[in-house]
This record gives sequence, C-alpha cells and structure tokens, in this order.
Amino acid sequence: MTSAAPSPSSGRHDVLVIGGRMDADRALLTPRGELVRGCADTLAEKLAQLPARTARVDLDMSGVRFMDTAGLRFLDVLRDHGRRRSVPVTATRWSGQPRRLLELVGLDTTDPLRPPRRGGAPTPSPPAPHGTDRAHMAEEEIEQLRQAIAARPVIDRARGILMASHGCSSDTAWRVLREASQLSGTGLRTVAAAVTAGAGRAGPRPPEEVREALATALARHLP
Repeated sequence: MTSAAPSPSSGRHDVLVIGGRMDADRALLTPRGELVRGCADTLAEKLAQLPARTARVDLDMSGVRFMDTAGLRFLDVLRDHGRRRSVPVTATRWSGQPRRLLELVGLDTTDPLRPPRRGGAPTPSPPAPHGTDRAHMAEEEIEQLRQAIAARPVIDRARGILMASHGCSSDTAWRVLREASQLSGTGLRTVAAAVTAGAGRAGPRPPEEVREALATALARHLP
C-alpha cells in the first residue's frame, strides 16, 4: 500500500508517494517524489497504517529528488513517531538537492535523525577533497539552493512550462533551470521568471544571455 500527498495547488506536478513493505517486524518505507507542503501529513498517514507489531521504521530516501523546508517537518513527524512508539527510526540514502539542504541546515547527511555528537554539535560533513575549487563549487550550489527555496512558486511554474513545452520530466526541467542559471551567471529566480514571462503571448522575451543559456541546457539534457 502507498500513500500520496495531495497536490497543494494547480502548479504542482509531483506528489510524494510512500511505498514500503514489512520485513518481519521492521517497516521499510520508500518515499518517491518531493518533500514539499503536505509531505508530513502523507508520512503521518503512512505511519498510522503500520501494523502494531512494528518494532523499527527505516526510510530509504534515495527516491526523493527535491526538498524545501517543509521536508524538515517530515523529519519531525518521523522522529516523533519513534519517540511515541519507542522504536528506532532512520532516514538514509539521501542524495542530490535534498542532501544539500541537510548540509545547509547542519544536519547529518548520513541520517538526519541520528543524535548529535556530545556537546550538541551536529556531525559535520566531510570537507571537499579537491581544494578551494571544489569548495567554491559547493558554496555556489548551496547559494542556488537558498534561491530555489525562496523562489519555489516561480520555479514551479517555470518547470511546468518546460515540461509542457519539451515533454521532459520534472527532474530534467530542474536541471535545465539550474544549468541555465550557472551558464548565464543569472540567479535561478531570474531564469525561472524569464521562462514564465516568455511563455505568455504578451510577455517580454528573456535576455539574450538567458535565452542562450536555456538553449544550451536544453540541448544537453533533452534528446
């Protein structure tokens, strides 16, 4: 059985679906989609459906492709469930943008539910292994993440336009926007706003550097 988050607005193109199975008295849950508004309620419903004999809950987060700050509430629900039922809970195998958000807020990227080290400090992420260039790239990516969270509504609309115009997936549309931002040296919010405005008949054409960056990104990510 799976649980799915309701679409909070007509601009949403992805839902969170939580699949899973029981392995003896251990629940293995597999969220797929995005941790956005409504995701905590979806998890709460799924946890409430678990058999009474459940003695452990493990979440494989590898299928989660985007997370905003609502995803932190998702983790709170899982943590509270473990405390109320006195059972171990984990959320592991984070990757991509959700992992970056965990880094940004100082949580353990291996398992953000893991208790912090003595003294209250979170387990630090390992340092970039290839010097200042790699560190600088990480800083740029985190800054883009901050912009993405703040500009989520306009980015959602831009992703929807790209998906409808080019028949691509939500993940691909996100990569196109992010790469166009990098190539043009323009903020992610600005790129998304240009895509949205350019889709209207009377909308202004995006700046030339943004158009060129979008064309390059689309050529790279679409067949």
